[in-house]
Amino acid sequence: MNQLENNSRNRSSSAGRSRAKGSDRGHGASRGTTSRNTGAGNAGRGSSRSSSSYHSGQAGRMNAMQNARRNSHHRRKGPNYKVIAIAGVILIVVITCIAMAFKEKKTGGTETQSQTESVTETEMEKEVSVDGVPITGMSKSQAREAILKQFPWSMTVSYGSDVYEVNDLMEAKVDALLEEIYSGEPQESYSLDTAGLEEQAKAEAAACAAKWDKKAKNGSIDKFDASSGKFIFSGEENGFAIDQDKLASDILEALSEKKFDASIEASGSVTAPEITAASAKEKYKTIGTFTTTTTSNKNRNTNIRLAAEALNGTVVKPGEEFSFNGTVGQRTEAKGYKGAAAYNNGEVVQEIGGGVCQVSTTLYNAVFKAGLKISSRRSHTFEPSYVTPGRDATVSWDQPDFKFINNSSTAIGLRASYADQKVTVSVYGIPILDDGITWDLESKKVEDLGVPEPEYVEDQTLEPGVEKTVSSGSSGSRWETYKVIYKDGKEISRELDHKTTYKGHKPVVHRNTSGVVLNPAETTTQATTVTPTVDGMPDGYTPSSSAAETQPGGSTGTTAASSGGPGSTKPSESSAGPPPPPPAGNCKYAPSPPRGKTGAYTSRFRARRGTGSSAGETRIGF
Repeated sequence: MNQLENNSRNRSSSAGRSRAKGSDRGHGASRGTTSRNTGAGNAGRGSSRSSSSYHSGQAGRMNAMQNARRNSHHRRKGPNYKVIAIAGVILIVVITCIAMAFKEKKTGGTETQSQTESVTETEMEKEVSVDGVPITGMSKSQAREAILKQFPWSMTVSYGSDVYEVNDLMEAKVDALLEEIYSGEPQESYSLDTAGLEEQAKAEAAACAAKWDKKAKNGSIDKFDASSGKFIFSGEENGFAIDQDKLASDILEALSEKKFDASIEASGSVTAPEITAASAKEKYKTIGTFTTTTTSNKNRNTNIRLAAEALNGTVVKPGEEFSFNGTVGQRTEAKGYKGAAAYNNGEVVQEIGGGVCQVSTTLYNAVFKAGLKISSRRSHTFEPSYVTPGRDATVSWDQPDFKFINNSSTAIGLRASYADQKVTVSVYGIPILDDGITWDLESKKVEDLGVPEPEYVEDQTLEPGVEKTVSSGSSGSRWETYKVIYKDGKEISRELDHKTTYKGHKPVVHRNTSGVVLNPAETTTQATTVTPTVDGMPDGYTPSSSAAETQPGGSTGTTAASSGGPGSTKPSESSAGPPPPPPAGNCKYAPSPPRGKTGAYTSRFRARRGTGSSAGETRIGF
């Protein structure tokens, strides 16, 4: 009985301990633990009881494991407070950064920058002053502000009622002094240094001179008296010049006295011209002249005469740009201009004003010889016959134009005349080139380009298979034109001025491909047309049937080749090609490049015209 009681007490005690230890694990786990303890307590009893305890313990363990898995799964589904806390901290940091960035953007960063500077700048601890201005306890920026407030800059220079505000010359000096004070061991007192500003004072004086100086006017020709055929001279005019040396000295004196608000009066003197009207009359002479021979075509010569008359007596002021079209004007029937042979897209046609290119060409050569600056010039499509190729200058209304600039100190006058199939243009002025120096142009052929393919004209008066050459045509060519300088008649320099490419004329051949031969009497009789003579047409050239047609507008066909003359820095080359119809005028030309562009046409132009071959490309030199 005692043993049974003890076992019963042990089981109860074990079960109680199990429940106490695992009360939070659920009922099933407690049973499992009790079973294991019971089995252990009865190990010494019979096999039947041991087997029963074993099975009971095994079931308890299985139930405990299942309950543990369910409890674990249930716990995993709960919130992870650690992760939530970390995410909250990150969110707070991001919000803070955005708020700071927005504040900086709103204030432009000035507040933050100012706070940083105020923190980082060193304050002056010692007793220091600059020209009586104490800067103790101030940062460098505060000291700068105090000094500039004590010595404000407002210096001016006046002439008459006009005032010039002198640029602040002391600001840099103040900055340099403060850098010295705050970067080393400071002294008790300093003074602003006003020395070493001589160049700055001269620059301010020069600025005043540019504002108030008046250049003296030389005596020179002023206009042309058509009735007398003479140029009228105008008297000289005095100028005025600021005394720059005195003004610079006055500025330096005000600086040395630290009168940064000084009002200085400029002074000057009258300047006399270099050339009086009396001496101008003695100095003026013909400084460039050129003559070309015209043809016997009456209409063409009429046009040349009218253009020469419009050009004669023109006065070009110093620095002024001359325009041939602007001076001669548009060539119209109302002005007396006649229809004459000219080029239109490479074909000979009758145009109002045909032939005036000979006047512009003659002018170009005279102007070049005078030493004036050529600003715009182009060559013809075909070789000219009245001047060496490469020395021509085509014009048309309103483009191309021939232009030059009067780069002399006095006005120049142009004389132009026509008589006896001769057109002469002269430049009247004071010599531009040094004494004994002369300029000239020299052209040489560098390549023959061959004769173009012939143009065939149907002629039923001819027997089938028979061809009759009406015009043999001509070959194209390339030329190089050189600027040659002479000293007392001896060549001293030679340089390439420009290159020019001219097209050849098509041969004209008559033939009968119809197989039907007509009696000349049965064919329509065409009026006999005198072969026109045009700029650049070779001897014996007979134009095609289009030559007798009148084209609307009235310009002559040319192609641009170069911009020659003094002042040219790079040679330019042009390759002739079929241009689109230009505006009405007198001498046709290749199309101008797009507005605002210079140089050669590209494949873009050829694409617009529907041709991709190089033969259709037209290059324009400037």
